[in-house]
Amino acid sequence: MIPEHFPTQFILAGIGTEIGKTVVSSILVEALQADYWKPVQSGALEDSDTETVRQLISNTVSQFHPEAYRLTQPLSPHAAAEIDNVHIDLNIITLPITSNALIIELAGGLMVPLNDHELNIDLVQKLGLPIILVSRNYLGSINHTLLSVELCRNRNIPILGIIFNGPTVSSTEHFILNYTNIPCLGRIGQENQLTKDVIRNYANQFAELIRSR
Repeated sequence: MIPEHFPTQFILAGIGTEIGKTVVSSILVEALQADYWKPVQSGALEDSDTETVRQLISNTVSQFHPEAYRLTQPLSPHAAAEIDNVHIDLNIITLPITSNALIIELAGGLMVPLNDHELNIDLVQKLGLPIILVSRNYLGSINHTLLSVELCRNRNIPILGIIFNGPTVSSTEHFILNYTNIPCLGRIGQENQLTKDVIRNYANQFAELIRSR
């Protein structure tokens, strides 16, 4: 279960798309035996991120809460919603009722539009929860990570820490952590295959890291 000093509910935000938020979600859900919720799913409805996390974890405590919006096209939510003739209304996206810890995964990065006027960052503010930022090393990732941090700080959104996913580039990670003064909660290597055992092994490592904070 989640340690006493760590928030019981938080949001996983990425510095962009295809960063690995769902893999990180699976690890943290397993580590904390937390519930999982993705408010907006765009495309892949038969193989959704919710189903991916469900298939990768081993514990029997976690519950999976239904998405507020399930959109048929693998596009930015505002574009997918337009195709489906749906308007994403932040007022009807409300936190699931649960007595368990809860991990919330955003659809894409913080500045991804949900409708013509509102972004993921607006949903984060509405939910009123801190975030964990998922970063991945690639050319431009320093810029994207620092912009994400600056955006959250400008909006007074607490950042619990950064998780690096994928191949390690020490100089990049060192600069990001030194410049932002945000703690690293852990690193996930480049895995050839994701299995329950792989997720469980990382979950054990993250549980220890989180307990130490």
